[in-house]
Amino acid sequence: MLRRNFIAMIGGSALAWPSLARAQQAGQKVWRVAYLYPGSLADPADHAVFDVFRAEMKALGYVEGKNLIIDDRSAEGKFERLPAFLTELIALHPDVIVAIATPAIAAAQRATSTIPVIMAPATDPVGSGFVKSFTRPGGNITGMANMMGDAVGKGVELLHTIVPSARRIAVLMSSNSTHPQQFELADTAMKTLGLEAIRVPAPAPSDLEGAFETMKQQHCDALFVLGDVTRPSIPTLAAKAGLPAVYQSGPFVALGALASYHPKIEAIYIKVAQYVDKILKGANPAEYPVEQPVIFELVVNLKTAAALGVTIPDTVLARADRVIE
Repeated sequence: MLRRNFIAMIGGSALAWPSLARAQQAGQKVWRVAYLYPGSLADPADHAVFDVFRAEMKALGYVEGKNLIIDDRSAEGKFERLPAFLTELIALHPDVIVAIATPAIAAAQRATSTIPVIMAPATDPVGSGFVKSFTRPGGNITGMANMMGDAVGKGVELLHTIVPSARRIAVLMSSNSTHPQQFELADTAMKTLGLEAIRVPAPAPSDLEGAFETMKQQHCDALFVLGDVTRPSIPTLAAKAGLPAVYQSGPFVALGALASYHPKIEAIYIKVAQYVDKILKGANPAEYPVEQPVIFELVVNLKTAAALGVTIPDTVLARADRVIE
C-alpha cells in the first residue's frame, strides 16, 4: 500500500503539473489538503466515502489539478503508522488536515498545534481532549462528531430484535481509544435486556481470526461491532462463524454486514468538505463550532440474513432506510 500511494502521488503530480503550473503562474492559490485515514482507501467502500468528500469539494469550486491538491495516506488498520504519515503530510505544507476517526485525530493533535485539523468524525471530541466545547473548540481542531455513544443503545436493541434468542453477545474492539468507554455503554444497554456482553479485543487486523476463535470458545450467540475504521474481513469471518452481527459503521454494509445502525456517512463527509472550505476561506477553527449528524441510517441485508438462517422481523424492515436483497 505504501508503494501504491507513492506511485499514485508521483503519477498524479506528473499529470497535474501543467495545470498546477498555469494556476500558479496566473497567481491563483493552489490549496493543499492532507487526508489521513487509519483504515485502507484500497477498500472500495471506504474509497467511495473519500469520493463523496472529493465531489463536494468540487461542488464548492475546488478542482484537483487546478486549484486543489489532496495528499492522502491510509494506514491499513495499523494505527502505529499514523505518526510517520503525518510527518510526511506536514512536510508537504498542507493548508488543512482532514483526520478520519479518533486514532487519526489524536495523532494529528500530537503532530501539530498550528495547522487546522478537521475531525471526520470524532466519537467523543470533548472527552478525548480534541476540543474544549462543541460551541467554542478553542484550538486548531474542529469538525464533526458522530454521536456513536448515543447510538450504541439503539444498535444493541436492533441486534436483540433481530436475534431475540441470543444471550451472550461478543463486542468486538480494536485499539481505538474510545472503545473502552463504548464497551461500557454497550454492556449497560445489554444488561437492561438481560444480555451478557463479552469483551473481545482485536487490536490489529491480524488479530481478527484469533478474536473469532475467542468468540467460539466463549459460546457467543451474536456480535456487536463498535464504530471504527473499516476492517473488511469482519463480515466474512462473522459469516464463517455463523454469527449474526450488527455494525456501527456504514461501509460494512457493502461488505455483507447483516445489519447496521449509524450516522449517514455521506452526509458527514459532505459536511467535512464544507468545513474545509470555511477554513480555507479564513474561518478560525478555535471559534468554528463542532457539528453532530442529524441523519441516521438503519440498513439490513436480506441475503446475509438468509445465509445465516435469520428472519428479519417486519418491524425492523418497516423502519429500515435501506434493504439489500
